[in-house]
Amino acid sequence: MADAPQDQIAHLLTSEGWELLASLGPYRESEAFSVNAGLRKAGHSPELVAAVLTQSRLRTRAEAKFGEFARQMLFTQAGLEQATRLNVAARHAERFVKAGTGHVADLGCGLGADSMALASMDIKVTAVELDEATAACATINLMPFPHATVVHADATAVSLEGIDGVWLDPARRTTSSSGTKRIWDPEDFSPPLSYVESLAASGRAVGVKMGPGIPHDSVPAGCEAQWMSVGGDVTEVALWFNAVARPGVRRAALVIGARGAAEITSGEDFGGGPLPDVGPVEGYLYEPDGAVIRAGLVADVALQLGGHLVDEHIAYICAPALRDTPFARAYKVLEVMPYNVKALKAWVKANGVGVLDIKKRGTAVTPEELRKQLLPGGKSGGKRGSKTATLVLTRIGEERVAVVVEPVAAAA
Repeated sequence: MADAPQDQIAHLLTSEGWELLASLGPYRESEAFSVNAGLRKAGHSPELVAAVLTQSRLRTRAEAKFGEFARQMLFTQAGLEQATRLNVAARHAERFVKAGTGHVADLGCGLGADSMALASMDIKVTAVELDEATAACATINLMPFPHATVVHADATAVSLEGIDGVWLDPARRTTSSSGTKRIWDPEDFSPPLSYVESLAASGRAVGVKMGPGIPHDSVPAGCEAQWMSVGGDVTEVALWFNAVARPGVRRAALVIGARGAAEITSGEDFGGGPLPDVGPVEGYLYEPDGAVIRAGLVADVALQLGGHLVDEHIAYICAPALRDTPFARAYKVLEVMPYNVKALKAWVKANGVGVLDIKKRGTAVTPEELRKQLLPGGKSGGKRGSKTATLVLTRIGEERVAVVVEPVAAAA
């Protein structure tokens, strides 16, 4: 039976384990078997070898979030899945700096990413983590920061006397022998959202990281909700209370990409804001960033673009002219057809299409299954064409349509 996470971490905290881990190069799956055999042949226990190789694999995966810092950190599988990217954690920390916060409690600190960012900005940090293995990892990860202290305890049981800011990243997954499973109800998080609200009621500067799929009606009144996407992936929504909330901002979408960061905000509550126009599929079709959609700011982006929605319930925007925007991906509309598999198959053949990208919104069509139906070379053994095409499947009222589009290259 494999060691529990706390036992694997305990192996690494010995001098033998730490030195062995440091001696390994970058993890490569193709070499794992031979490395395992070599280390065991050298006299290391199977348990230690398993712990070292697991950690080496996690460090390699963690580079996407932590960069070169990952090489000196310790991770758990569940902790890494929920961990905040360092560039995002820095933005969290900036909120507390601007609010003049001197001492922040990071409740449910996980592996310590947000605590690292806070401590690097000379804020005193008390990092609290209930899970024993994760707390051990956080202790190692925060060793370079003298302003940070790790406490292994229940986040709701720690005294906050003398602490003027609180950051929370509630556990949103459960771990079992079959892996990790996401929790959806905010009241089942650890700690629950109601506890966050009770902290905010004390007047402290409070921020909490939530899953981006939180329903709008679960977002507490009186806070700022900022959805964030990184490289096109929606990573979180952060709820900000009191001094770390921006005046006049109820909801926001922060988009971080190759061109830097851009944000769109609204002071209106959910369901408020501009009323979107609805019009035909024409000119250029825009696919809003996921953070924009989650924040309910699609109509605001449509207004910026001088465009309209193709259906009031679907997040596709059309505009007669091309405008550069960080908040949506642009496509030139080439052709609009009724959705009909037989007609689409004929269209694919007539146009020599061999590679087909299918996007969809507002329809139950499965792109993978439709692609198999439309492209030759399946059971019939036909020959595919050489052209690449993009189809957008959507609904306009009760009518399903297929829109042939051409992706517009993003501005440098």
